[in-house]
Amino acid sequence: MTNEANKDVTNNEESSPTDSVGEGILEELVVPVEVDEVATLTSDLQRLQAEYSNYRKRVERDRLVSRDLAVASVLLELIPILDDIERAREHGELEGGFKAVAEQVEKVATKFGLERFGEPGVPFDPAVHEALVHSVSEDVDIITAIEILQPGYRLNDRTLRPARVVVADPA
Repeated sequence: MTNEANKDVTNNEESSPTDSVGEGILEELVVPVEVDEVATLTSDLQRLQAEYSNYRKRVERDRLVSRDLAVASVLLELIPILDDIERAREHGELEGGFKAVAEQVEKVATKFGLERFGEPGVPFDPAVHEALVHSVSEDVDIITAIEILQPGYRLNDRTLRPARVVVADPA
């Protein structure tokens, strides 16, 4: 009977309540490890997606800045030509085929955002005016640009060339 008793004890040990509880605990421990691994991989994927999105935005922003700098560089070289066209217009030498070409050049410059500025009678602003001549006048109450010697040009909000002006101080 001892062998049979040992067999019963062995069978009881195999199906004992502590063994089934131990297996359940082991299974519960495995599931959180898988969840942690999935959560880690998901977190890594989200981080990579955010990095890629930021990279795309930065590249697009840099591309636009490079484009604006290239356009500004070309327009800076075009400004003396626009000055020559304006002087020719003032002297009545802008006729025929040259007039059509001049108008096309001015149209293209405007299309790219080049804006001409400088009006007599506006308050002097050192950010957009370059004073070449200084005088005193009783006709003004504040420092004023009374004559525009050469117009200024800006591209969007950036001044490419300040307007060259005659400035009058109040007397």
